[in-house]
Amino acid sequence: MKEHFITPYIRVLHSDIENHPLFEGFWPIPHGVTLNSYLVKGVKTALIDLTADWQEAIAGFNRQMDSSGSKIDYLILNHLEPDHAGYVAEFSKHNPDLEILTTEKGAALVRNFIKVPESIKVRTVKTGDSLDLGGDIKLDFYEIPNVHWPETMATFEKNSGTLFSCDAFGGFGKTGEKIFDDEFTEEEHKFYESESLRYYATIVASFSTFVEKAITKLTEAGLEIKTIAPSHGIVWRKNPEKILQRYIRYAGYNTGKEQEDEICVLDSTMYGNSRKGLEAVLEGIRAVKGDNYKITILQVPQDDLSVVLATAYKSRGLVISAPTYEYKLFPPTAYILDLFNRKHFYGKKVLRIGSWGWVGGAKKEYEERTQGLKWEQVEQYEWQGVPSEKDLETLREKGKELASLL
Repeated sequence: MKEHFITPYIRVLHSDIENHPLFEGFWPIPHGVTLNSYLVKGVKTALIDLTADWQEAIAGFNRQMDSSGSKIDYLILNHLEPDHAGYVAEFSKHNPDLEILTTEKGAALVRNFIKVPESIKVRTVKTGDSLDLGGDIKLDFYEIPNVHWPETMATFEKNSGTLFSCDAFGGFGKTGEKIFDDEFTEEEHKFYESESLRYYATIVASFSTFVEKAITKLTEAGLEIKTIAPSHGIVWRKNPEKILQRYIRYAGYNTGKEQEDEICVLDSTMYGNSRKGLEAVLEGIRAVKGDNYKITILQVPQDDLSVVLATAYKSRGLVISAPTYEYKLFPPTAYILDLFNRKHFYGKKVLRIGSWGWVGGAKKEYEERTQGLKWEQVEQYEWQGVPSEKDLETLREKGKELASLL
């Protein structure tokens, strides 16, 4: 296994999770995900964040720990979610003299959530506190609550300018033997950018206002950040500004800043009638926007749920095509709308259409599910069965109306 160092005294302990089907037990990760921990050596040694019992992650972590020959004096827990803290209780049994450092809310989770025994020392820290490792190596702590759990903090090592950010500035996608941003090609970076958006939309989007507050706090602290070292994804040592600006853009998608000038289409159909209407809507949009305007069509429920969320999250425009199902909205689409509410997908321009069979009902449920989303909406349009020529003409005009809003 290749060894990775940010500096001679900061080592990356890296694992790739390749075959675990779901992240948080929910989100597909077909391209895997990384788990990064960090060893910082002064006179004493600190380990920053841990790993979890995913596949061979713990075995790989222990092999890297053994090769480092390090006695751990301090365990810094920036975040207590189980993918970073699931191994803490077991690890502490093998390192009974270590001291855990975390925020006040983190300390409560250490005892009550992961059940670390009382014999293990726990020190609470807050913004402005530091840990001196000796040898001119010091770690400074900054609370960044709700990015994305309330106990979260970031750790900064001033000499190297390394920010250990845990979930913040992370992304999906395994990286293999390469972990640093300057090791990847332009094409590979495009892939990891899509994976960081998918990660943000599914994991972090609910907390965008807190992401903005965290970035402001770190900026106003005057930190000279030269490397961003998250617990998931690429370690940014050449151009950390790139992932920082990316997160600023992502956070803006649902906090009133600019979204991408494109349309995400959610295409749900039972027997093809709603899709026939959707085709007319798309004709209307292209009549106004032209054939080169970016429109991404995703099928619900066939397409990856996380891709649906990522694409819809960044897009300024939405077309939701979904029929009535047993007096209500087509269930997979209703589920997507529930997630849009949970993740605060605010401020979009939207048109919803759909067919019905013997009776309608989707319109009412759709209105109920979207009333809190602050969307500017073209009036819904529904029809029975196969769309008539009059229906299709109305749908073309609806498409033109949405395009004009954009």
